[in-house]
Amino acid sequence: MLRRIIRPARRLPVWLLLSVATPFVFEVILHLWRYNVPRPATELDTPFFTSCQEPDVGAKQENAVLVMLARNHELEKANRTITSIEKHFNRWFNYPIVFLNDNKWDSRFIEVLNKTSRGLATFEVIPRDQWTFPEGVDVSAAKQNIKEQGQRGIPHAGEEGYHHMCRFYSGKFYQLEALKKYKWYWRLEPDVDFTCAITYDPFVQMARHKKVYGFTIALWEVGKSCPGLFRSVADWKEMMGIPTNNLWKAMISASWVPFPFRRFMSWLPYRDAYGDEWSLCHYWSNFEIADMDFFRTRAYQDLFEYLDKKGGFYFERWGDAAVHSLAVAMLVDPRKVHHFEDFGYRHDQLYQCPANAPGGQLPDSPLLGGGTWAPEMDNGIGCRCECDGRTPRNHPGYCLNKLKQPTTVKRPWLTWFL
Repeated sequence: MLRRIIRPARRLPVWLLLSVATPFVFEVILHLWRYNVPRPATELDTPFFTSCQEPDVGAKQENAVLVMLARNHELEKANRTITSIEKHFNRWFNYPIVFLNDNKWDSRFIEVLNKTSRGLATFEVIPRDQWTFPEGVDVSAAKQNIKEQGQRGIPHAGEEGYHHMCRFYSGKFYQLEALKKYKWYWRLEPDVDFTCAITYDPFVQMARHKKVYGFTIALWEVGKSCPGLFRSVADWKEMMGIPTNNLWKAMISASWVPFPFRRFMSWLPYRDAYGDEWSLCHYWSNFEIADMDFFRTRAYQDLFEYLDKKGGFYFERWGDAAVHSLAVAMLVDPRKVHHFEDFGYRHDQLYQCPANAPGGQLPDSPLLGGGTWAPEMDNGIGCRCECDGRTPRNHPGYCLNKLKQPTTVKRPWLTWFL
């Protein structure tokens, strides 16, 4: 009986099958085309410099600060970071450093870091009302959920303080009294190595080139940490009527499922209401050089408050890196985002390492002094980099290539298909 039913279906003419399938195929092609990021005619985000510069120590500086969130037990790791940035940058430019802690500072931490930073540092304690659960959140339920997230093996999700930190860096940070007088910030983390000399002032160059946000590394977010974040951001974007720009398109992996079936994909994690997927690519926010005025705008603060009320900073583990990245992609002209590809940077196990510029190391510079550095290489852009420029990074370059699509003519083939 079953064979009698199936056999006629096998005999359906090819022309009928094609006539049914063609509109769906055409719709998918059109949908994917809408998310295509056009290749610019020229490079729109090039390095500010491609070799060592004589540090212009007498030039006018920007209203900027270096900021590190650290705990007393991270003394050694914090000191490592400050030692590195002093050697490679701040010994010439003398920008102030603000250390933040959610607890009272230990006198030993202050003593050691004051010495390493040559007295340029101040030590602030984050107000308790900015490092806690927001109003309206069921604290008992949130704590239980945090415990369960940890049991599921989501990185850092079982640590209550980590959730507070992500929420703080996503919004409250920019309203902190100790930072209100500054426009620009350079975010530092304990246990960081800068491996190239930074002989120009990045704050001045960011302002001169009208940049808003600068990064070094882009990679995938841990998907199970934030299954509902993208939907919430995309819903806010649609609610506010914000037009889609090319950087937002670059964040998205458009669905291959045809309409109207594509709408059913919206039930899955990392999808918007139309079924399209966030690629999970984001800027790694432990390094940021950015204009705080952008994060203080009404638009960004409205977005943060909307997300805060959703509860995802606690009932999921929404990270500040993902929040910043999606906000920048949605609200900032892609030409105002800068990749500091000439910076050598390491945090945890990941690094970026440019090759040294040929003939551009200024070995006789009295300000830069002597030292040893890696060999120069053709097409290198680094200044006195100590790392091996033959391996520019130790992590996949897919997200970096994907997020740079709006501003570069370089288009690795793999970026088109993932």
